[in-house]
Amino acid sequence: QVRLVESGGGLAQPGGSLRLSCAASGFTFSSYAMSWARQAPGKGLEWVSGIHGDGTDTYYADSVKGRFTISRDNDKNTLYLQMNSLKPEDTALYYCAKDRVLNRIGVYEGPDEYDYWGPGTQVTISS
Repeated sequence: QVRLVESGGGLAQPGGSLRLSCAASGFTFSSYAMSWARQAPGKGLEWVSGIHGDGTDTYYADSVKGRFTISRDNDKNTLYLQMNSLKPEDTALYYCAKDRVLNRIGVYEGPDEYDYWGPGTQVTISS
């Protein structure tokens, strides 16, 4: 069965960095776009970044553009999110998600476009 497990969250200071990982199993990882989304306390789900199955195209929310980098290693079935220049407003539970459509062109922001989600990893940015 499909399984997604995030790791790498934790406490960091403003201006610091964290690298999130998402280990995927149970499907042909390279055939699906993947995304990261987050949910801050008391707020709705926010799409953060997405990447095509072959890793050639990446997409970012304006709130993280220039600070976060999404990547994937299809040999290791792992998705990454490198987060630099972290801000307190980046504090959230971060999820990885699998696109529901095989080999789809483009990356979509709506949560209904994803059929599997990991349990999330907590990121807290505080001094």
